[in-house]
Amino acid sequence: MAAVTMRAPRSRAVVVMHDESRSREGHEAATLEALARRIAALLPAARHERPYVVPARTLTREEAAPLGIHGADDLFGGVVPHAFVATKLISHATPARASARPRGWSESMGAAVAGVVLPGYAAFSHEDAYGAGIELLAQGCVRFKHGGGIGGNGQSVLHDASELEHALDALDPVSIATQGVVLERNLESETTISIGEVHLGGLRAAYHGSQRRTLDHAGHEVYGGSDLVVRRGRLVDLEQHTRDPAMRLALRQARVYDEAAHAAYPGLCASRRNYDVAQGVDGDGRRWSGVLEQSWRIGGASPAELAALEALATNPDLDEVPASAVEVFALVDAPPGATVHWRGIDPVVGALTKYSMVHADGHPAR
Repeated sequence: MAAVTMRAPRSRAVVVMHDESRSREGHEAATLEALARRIAALLPAARHERPYVVPARTLTREEAAPLGIHGADDLFGGVVPHAFVATKLISHATPARASARPRGWSESMGAAVAGVVLPGYAAFSHEDAYGAGIELLAQGCVRFKHGGGIGGNGQSVLHDASELEHALDALDPVSIATQGVVLERNLESETTISIGEVHLGGLRAAYHGSQRRTLDHAGHEVYGGSDLVVRRGRLVDLEQHTRDPAMRLALRQARVYDEAAHAAYPGLCASRRNYDVAQGVDGDGRRWSGVLEQSWRIGGASPAELAALEALATNPDLDEVPASAVEVFALVDAPPGATVHWRGIDPVVGALTKYSMVHADGHPAR
């Protein structure tokens, strides 16, 4: 990972760790550095010789140690004991009598979260994945996910055994063994709820919210930002102040998942935790709610998270604030009071404007 160092006046030095597999010329790198500058401004006066690290992805312990990262107070993101712990694979147990599991795999995690995720399995061999898929197909369509995929990338919906076989045959056996696959109940009508907790300096806040959808320049529906309700404290505090039953359920499921992950994988630490919870119905009309995956790294909702933290830091009497991160595939003027992170022509995605803001009236502007 390539490093860039920056510092706000009198604050702790901040080191941005770019993902070398991604371009440094476009909106992702520019946004990461813009957010790092906001993070630097929120850090307390310098008391540490060690820098504060803002990595583009979740780090392993081996990557974190040389950077001087000893805990969650040293980075905006997370550190995991094994690389697979940062993926959606840990959301499910492996099938009974599985023939393959990665070193360090915890079956206790799958058992602990079975009631807060959708029915499904993680698998690391063709044989295990096929058996798991056949079992799940007996109850309806199955969503097939590559273990290393981010968000909705690397996913497909399987309707029968033939499609399952085709999906598995398209993957190299080494890829399945090293990156794994996830097979889980497919929801035909669903809403994705974002649940998270973040702490930075002396601030700690939790949030719930929804994702915006927008069209890219090819006409595809893609991520368009997040609208959050952010409250001082932890997930349990936000849960106690949330009245909506569906949102309370999502908060409880995310909290159980978070606690289970930390218990199953000692050495996991994260200052930024985000959980996607899907709620909807399957092909038979049965209603489900469950955590899809976790993100222990800076992410799409982070501009809104930081905007809310800035508001909480500025006003100690403020307990709750709505905030939004917005991505528009055009060159547009951001609303008054918004902070623009990128407005330009990205070499890959084209014209794009990204901004974040808090809402004084309590309602996100569309």
